[in-house]
Amino acid sequence: MGRVGTSVAMSLLSRGSVRELLLNDLDQARAEGEAMDMAHGAPFLGGAAVRASSVAEMHGCAAIVIAAGRNGRPGESRLDLLRDNAAVVRSLGTALRGYAGLLIMVTNPVDVLTWVLLDASQLPPSRVLGTGTLLDTARMRTLIGSELGVSPQSVHLHVIGEHGDSQVALFASGEVGNLPLRAWPGWQQGREVGLADQVRGAATEIIARKGATNHAIGLATAYLVKWALADERRVLTISRLQEGALGVRDVCISLPTIVGRMGAGQVLEPQLSEFERVAFLESVRVLRDAQASVDRHSP
Repeated sequence: MGRVGTSVAMSLLSRGSVRELLLNDLDQARAEGEAMDMAHGAPFLGGAAVRASSVAEMHGCAAIVIAAGRNGRPGESRLDLLRDNAAVVRSLGTALRGYAGLLIMVTNPVDVLTWVLLDASQLPPSRVLGTGTLLDTARMRTLIGSELGVSPQSVHLHVIGEHGDSQVALFASGEVGNLPLRAWPGWQQGREVGLADQVRGAATEIIARKGATNHAIGLATAYLVKWALADERRVLTISRLQEGALGVRDVCISLPTIVGRMGAGQVLEPQLSEFERVAFLESVRVLRDAQASVDRHSP
């Protein structure tokens, strides 16, 4: 129930997609206070029941969102968070063995912690998802929409790879409506580097100003939960254990994936330019090295 967890909870309630919302925090009083505060708004939010809960009680939920761990600090990369947050996630994963629903990892560095959670929980890979580059993709679509004067919903472009510095924006296959992005009148490929840098550095800019990013990821996570539990089978850039897509195995990384009630299903291999392919494989290397580092330092 830090900034991110609270934003996820409020976004879930405001979507009207939950009947019961259980909150947990190491500070039990804080979880209870947040639950009381949110419950008082229930008449405006579809009447969902909200209460504080133990992790053990959450085994009966359809989905569990994990936002536990400390936030990033100004000037710190997501991977710098790794050692501190991996210990927290490993403990939670162990406590969630035997769970029958979906586990959704939000804590950063999200890709590596998705792998830690999968390893610790011993659940099937399809049921352990990270928010991955879902928010990066939304940020990129927003920037392009603003540049072109169109709705972000009309921009179709994925950001894949690490939710971090090595992420890859797929400009070569991007579309606006049914028109290739690079065929848009006046579009210049020279803009793309700047846009990619803006998305890559968005969290750093926000953290420098307010100390954390929480509202956009809260919305992104709430919609991910809503779409998954409604079995909408949307194609989303979430992080999951890859089992052969683009030749990649045994690393959690974001690629376009069909997400439904059973979790992360078929991974759709995007068509990559040679530049994008090389950049994606570098992102794989970065995350594989980080996973190996966690493995070496695990208790």
